[in-house]
Amino acid sequence: MPTEQPRLHRQPSDLADRFALGMTRLLRFFADTLFAKRYGHRAIVLETVAAVPGMVGAMATHLRCLRRMVGDDGWIRRLMEEAENERMHLMTFIEVARPTAFERLLILVAQWTFYVGFFLLYLVSRRTAHRLVGYFEEEAVLSYTLYLAEIDAGRVRNVAAPAIAICYWKLADDAKLRDVVCVVRADEAHHRDVNHGLADQLSGQPADPAPVAPYPDHADT
Repeated sequence: MPTEQPRLHRQPSDLADRFALGMTRLLRFFADTLFAKRYGHRAIVLETVAAVPGMVGAMATHLRCLRRMVGDDGWIRRLMEEAENERMHLMTFIEVARPTAFERLLILVAQWTFYVGFFLLYLVSRRTAHRLVGYFEEEAVLSYTLYLAEIDAGRVRNVAAPAIAICYWKLADDAKLRDVVCVVRADEAHHRDVNHGLADQLSGQPADPAPVAPYPDHADT
C-alpha cells in the first residue's frame, strides 16, 4: 500500500461544523506539541481517547431508543464496533511503544476530560458530536500517513507486527509494523467517512455516498 493517501476533507457548512473543526485543530496543536514525531506514543494516548465517542454514542442512542420505544436503525452496533476497533488499535500500539509514566497520567486526564465533554456535547447536539469525530479521524489519517513516511525513510524501525495485530487484522505471519499502520489508517478513514455521514444524516442532508464504504477488508490489505 502506498504511503500517500487522499485526504478527504469535509468543508464546514455552518457554525457547528466550524466549532467542531476548530476544536480538532486545537487538539491537534496539543498533540503536535507533546509528541512531535513520536508516532507510536502519540497513537497510544490518542487511541485511548478515540475509543470514547463510539461507546458514548452507543450508550446515548440505546437510552434514547428505550425512552422513545423506537428502533436504532443499526446505530448502536455500528458505534460499538467503532469503539471496539479503536480499542484494538490501542492494544496493538502498546506492544509497539510502551507508554511512559507521564503518558499514563496524561491518558487518565485526557480520557476523563474528553469523556465528560463529549457526553455533554452528544446530549446537546449529536450532529456536532459526529462531525467532531469525523474531523478527528481526518487528522488520524494524516498522522498515520506521516507515521508511514517515517517508517519508509528509515527513521522508525519497521519491526515485526505484534501477534495481536496479526490475529485481529488477519495479516501474514511475517507482517511488519508498516503493514499494521496501513490497516489502522484504513480503519481511521472508514471511521472518518461513517461519522461525517452520520452528521449529514442528522442534519437532514443526503450523505455523500462516495467516501462511505463498507468496513475495510483487512485480509486483503
